[in-house]
Amino acid sequence: MQGFRNLPGFQAALSIVRRLRGAGFKAYFVGGSVRDALLGRVPKDIDIATSATPEQAAVLFPHHHKVGAAFGVLVVLVDGAPFEVATLREEREYMDGRHPGIITYTDDPKLDAARRDFTINAMFYDPENGEIIDYFGGQDDLKHGVLRCVGDPVERFTEDYLRMLRAVRFGVRFGLRIDPSICVAIRQLKNNAARLSGERIRQEMTMMLTGPRPAEAVRMLSELGLLGVFLPEIEALHGVEQPPEYHPEGDVFVHTMLMLEHMALPGVELAWSVLLHDVGKPAAWAVGKDGVSHFYGHEAVGARMAESILKRLHFSNTQIEVIVNAVACHMRFASVHLMKRAKLMRLMAEPNFTMELELHRLDCLSSNLLMENFVFLLDEMSAKAGCVELPPPLLNGRDLIAIGLKPGVEFGRILKEVEDLRLEGKISSREEAIAQVLQTAKLR
Repeated sequence: MQGFRNLPGFQAALSIVRRLRGAGFKAYFVGGSVRDALLGRVPKDIDIATSATPEQAAVLFPHHHKVGAAFGVLVVLVDGAPFEVATLREEREYMDGRHPGIITYTDDPKLDAARRDFTINAMFYDPENGEIIDYFGGQDDLKHGVLRCVGDPVERFTEDYLRMLRAVRFGVRFGLRIDPSICVAIRQLKNNAARLSGERIRQEMTMMLTGPRPAEAVRMLSELGLLGVFLPEIEALHGVEQPPEYHPEGDVFVHTMLMLEHMALPGVELAWSVLLHDVGKPAAWAVGKDGVSHFYGHEAVGARMAESILKRLHFSNTQIEVIVNAVACHMRFASVHLMKRAKLMRLMAEPNFTMELELHRLDCLSSNLLMENFVFLLDEMSAKAGCVELPPPLLNGRDLIAIGLKPGVEFGRILKEVEDLRLEGKISSREEAIAQVLQTAKLR
């Protein structure tokens, strides 16, 4: 743990510990930062546990704000950097699968560790002498590559249902074998996941989808029975067979998992677009006269389903719009080589074109390996130096009125025709645009 001292934020966190100890309180680094340091990873943040109550800690640290005062948590600012400072506590009588009915402050770190979820998250670190305080064998579990609960898994998961999802996330993220007792408890309690809020599910799933080995995480959620509880639309992709000439890889679930496997450093919108892009296929499935399975219109069906799912999980309106549009439009990339120049330019100028192009690449890479359209678009982007921006319109409605046209619904069509001609290289100036409109008007 010597390397811990060289990590970002160590000195600032150490100063907090020293101030607390100087005032007569116990204080340690705790949880994820200790785990990550043992794994040789850079902790995202350093949390501190102390015997000081929130009121006592607030006196010592004037620059703070309360984020969980009911749970004894302050955020202390050191040179503008935030550090969570939490009072050592016991928790009992959970009533709703999330919130404890009774919270009791303590000065015994073992009692605090006993309320935590997994042994790897229940270790303390003394930054002054370098000692690790490990009551439940977290170091051994990391050494042997196993994820275990602190105490009885059924009790831990009954206290907070989200811990079932966290077990999957931690197991996959750190490459740990999940202890069989955890799997048994999850299968026993899985239906309680339906009582979790959309926000909490969204946060956990997003961390899985944008973290390492997302397909492994989703498969494990499915195997443990959790996926069918809070995302039954994705569980329903199992067994939905596809024509082998287009999808030799297998059913829709297999295809989707392959896409997740091929993602590289995905953002939230891409990861969820991948997960949901074929969600409409079970509902759109039909056997044609040729005896072959078809999924006509699955993108439109999927877009409606995706919108419902994303609203259920309380995504922002902006994220919903981006992801739903990606699902609705993911099939249009199959015909880009046939598009008129104007339509192609408009497609490439869309704000989320790059993300949707990556979705298309993953779709092809995980099915028939037909990459011609992807390469075609790469060539087009290269010709445009990787950026396509539509120029300001040559004409507007006032210009049409000025040359004698009467306002009406036709204005939109006329202006689009003008811009199509410009994007296709047939006109390039305002004067040419006006002349084209006048000529067209005479012909009509």
